[in-house]
Amino acid sequence: MATKIRITIDGTSIYAELFDTPCAKSILEALPLEARPNEWGDEFYFEIPVEYPLDETATTKVKAGDIGYWPPGDALAIFFGPTPLSRGQDPVPASEVNLVGRILDDPKILKRAKGARKIRLETT
Repeated sequence: MATKIRITIDGTSIYAELFDTPCAKSILEALPLEARPNEWGDEFYFEIPVEYPLDETATTKVKAGDIGYWPPGDALAIFFGPTPLSRGQDPVPASEVNLVGRILDDPKILKRAKGARKIRLETT
């Protein structure tokens, strides 16, 4: 069963869920987390204290609203629109990510948070 979380970026809060996978559970155990997000097109990514290999959910086919874990950078990626590798409106990660969750609110809300200095993830 998925677990609901809150993502707060410079005062804007949205809700998401982390899936019931071993990788997502490792991330859930590390919450709450705070980091300075990096941006790559319409993607926030940031290092988290979780090390996990690619798993059965690994893919480069993601949609706006997907949350992925990127093993090469021990990073969480939140996709909310096209990235530099996109050829259309769907984001494309730099390489495969484990799908670990999904934003429950409209992911376009995150476009207003670009330039954010702090992101916080916590259980609700």
